[in-house]
Amino acid sequence: MHPTAPARTLARVTAVLGPVLALTAATVLAGPAAQAQSVRTGTLAFSGDPGDWITGGRSYGYTEGAQDHFEIGADPEHRHVVLQVEAAGHVNWTLDLTAPAGQALTVGHFAEPAAEPSEGGADVSLYGDGRGCDSLGGSFTVSTLVFGPYGYVQAFDASFEQRCQGSSAALRGQVHIVNPPPPAGLVLGVRTAVRGGAGAESGQAAVHGTVRCDKPATVTVSGEVVQSVNRVEVRGPYSTSVSCVPGAPVAWQAQAVPAGSVPFRPGRAAVSARAEAADPDYEDAPTVVATGAATVRLAPTAG
Repeated sequence: MHPTAPARTLARVTAVLGPVLALTAATVLAGPAAQAQSVRTGTLAFSGDPGDWITGGRSYGYTEGAQDHFEIGADPEHRHVVLQVEAAGHVNWTLDLTAPAGQALTVGHFAEPAAEPSEGGADVSLYGDGRGCDSLGGSFTVSTLVFGPYGYVQAFDASFEQRCQGSSAALRGQVHIVNPPPPAGLVLGVRTAVRGGAGAESGQAAVHGTVRCDKPATVTVSGEVVQSVNRVEVRGPYSTSVSCVPGAPVAWQAQAVPAGSVPFRPGRAAVSARAEAADPDYEDAPTVVATGAATVRLAPTAG
């Protein structure tokens, strides 16, 4: 019985493609992540010797287009690149090229140890159409490699050779990927209006303002209203969500509920605002954040 794709390979592919990119003038919160991105121009071609388990001795060729769909991604450390091809007829292939542990992929030659493959060594793995194996003595050569931030792959050319364990038959192939330069990261801005309201019945504070963005995004605006009422500090959080589109500022409004028994009153209050959103081009990148603060005059309202 021929083995299927090993667990170590599947786990590595999931880590790269399951969970690329936020550049911002505002605050960035978390470390980078990687994700799969669609390929603008790409080809994958490979063939095998008679007796090769993956190819059955046949040749295969795929081109990004109407019938074949390519996605590619890299891990944050740029140690490995994973290409996934969904071909016509629902045939899927995955190519994973990995540099040795502690090294990043660069232009050059990488060889898997000729002895038993190791978890920390270079690795080439092509599997799909229900067939996979641990490679043994495989190698690959990278001739073009251009990364963008957070695992974005702009250009990637490589040739590779893979041998299933215990087999003298080899599989050989080439991959060619060209993408446009990485999109600019999402930039947010947030503003709080200097006039708000204090409800006579509810005791809640009504605050509002605007957000700006340079690409469409769902923006969460949250913050806190703080007011001194008869020497008692009244605090209340608020949160709302708006759909931001580039161009004119987009309005937001929210109600802050006092945390204690003392209500908000007409008068001055300090309002903090925090706008955050995921970059729509790089869905697994760190959240983009913008902050602001204002002194707001709360006018009496009937609510």
